[in-house]
Amino acid sequence: MKIQKFAFSPFQENTYVVWDEETRESIIIDPSCLSKKEEMELKGFIENNNLVVKYLFNTHGHLDHIFGNAFVKQTFNPIHFAPEGDLPLFDRAVEQAAGFGLTMEESPRPDNYFDESNSLFIGETEIQFLFTPGHTPGEFCIYFPTENICITGDVLFKESIGRTDLGQGDFNTLMNSIKTKLLVLSPETIIYPGHGESSTIQYEIDSNPFLN
Repeated sequence: MKIQKFAFSPFQENTYVVWDEETRESIIIDPSCLSKKEEMELKGFIENNNLVVKYLFNTHGHLDHIFGNAFVKQTFNPIHFAPEGDLPLFDRAVEQAAGFGLTMEESPRPDNYFDESNSLFIGETEIQFLFTPGHTPGEFCIYFPTENICITGDVLFKESIGRTDLGQGDFNTLMNSIKTKLLVLSPETIIYPGHGESSTIQYEIDSNPFLN
């Protein structure tokens, strides 16, 4: 399995493309491409690497993580998964974007919703879903157990944690999610957050000021 990061939009949100090297099946996670240039950069990468976009995942519903949903769905027609608990955020995204002086296309409704009891595959690589509310009511992290990789959205960052002051956030809920769903993963697990640099679970246990 391979992973490529793009930092898109004025929010510099991390959009991830994850793919299986043998089958070329791929996932686009949290597409934040907002400009035509960013859309073409993402499309060019997919085409140049002969990838087949099987899934579109949104870890949560904040506007910077769904800017590119309409483009991705229209261009590649993947199966779209998102947290059911964050649907109200999807509904308000266009209005919120306008408040920042930004124009975005309304996100399509997800085809399916994340569920911890289900798992998916790209090639033979298993994908699990960890329910990690607190930053938003419905957020999920995307975990690849055989690869020791976790896409943590805006739950856990390198040396930081997600904000809980954006409406519907809750600090205690977020901390419980981090401690019971993420810190119990293998210490070697690499985390890829929604903003900033990657890290590992062990590094965050040792160095994250919010966890010590």
